[in-house]
Amino acid sequence: MSHRDRWILLATLSAIAAMITADLITDAREGVPFWHLSVEGTAGLLALAGVFYILNDMVSLRHDLKKERHLSIKLKQEAETWRQRSRDYLNGLSTLIDAQLAQWGLTPAEREVAFLLLKGLSLKDIALARSTSEKTARTQSLSIYAKAGLNSRAELSAFFLEDLLPAQLEKNTD
Repeated sequence: MSHRDRWILLATLSAIAAMITADLITDAREGVPFWHLSVEGTAGLLALAGVFYILNDMVSLRHDLKKERHLSIKLKQEAETWRQRSRDYLNGLSTLIDAQLAQWGLTPAEREVAFLLLKGLSLKDIALARSTSEKTARTQSLSIYAKAGLNSRAELSAFFLEDLLPAQLEKNTD
């Protein structure tokens, strides 16, 4: 039920309760039989019970919404903290990888290709990204492997990623 629907129902039940109360007062002055007053009084009480039920539901929903908003803010803050920490770690990792590539004696172009290989780009995609031919990308990748003493992209990736495995996983791979 929408917020608007709740308000309409609340207003309707309140109006019914008010009309029944006014009718009960009029009927009591006119000497209407007790059973008639009891039936109308019960209907009025049921309308009032509906009013209080809806009011309680609205207060509860408002409270839940406030809690959810606080939780959402907290989760957004946690996510931003995590993103910042991961950015810091990735920047550090990127710097370390670049230092290793420089230690292998890779040219700036070969280092760029090495990063693209580590990101998982195909030779065709590397050539497109660098505005070179696929043959140039292949030649540069072979030069990277040779200078690093590796045989393939998988070995290049493993060289940098092997130590990223959590200790628990390392034990299981031995």
